[in-house]
Amino acid sequence: MGEFLGLAVVALLVLGPDKLPKFAADAARFIRQVRRMANTAREDVRRELGPELQGISLDDLNPKTALRKHVLDDLELDKDIDDETEPAEGKRKASRGVPPPYDPDTT
Repeated sequence: MGEFLGLAVVALLVLGPDKLPKFAADAARFIRQVRRMANTAREDVRRELGPELQGISLDDLNPKTALRKHVLDDLELDKDIDDETEPAEGKRKASRGVPPPYDPDTT
């Protein structure tokens, strides 16, 4: 809220009290126009996808979301490492909460 108040004071000083209302109205009109264009583009994409893909949202097309949904959810990340079979000779068994040994020569 403080940042918004600071911007309002700077705008009042830069534009002056007589130009500020016209500038605010122009900014609001521009924002409405951008929102309208974005909604139109979103509806065009949905219409072009066809009826079989009507349930899909644009967030599902985000690569991060798709990766999380289709790859990471299928992994058993909660599997207990200590339940595995005995480690090979010379290797330590990993345990939760303990970081692996740090070797500065390998980095």
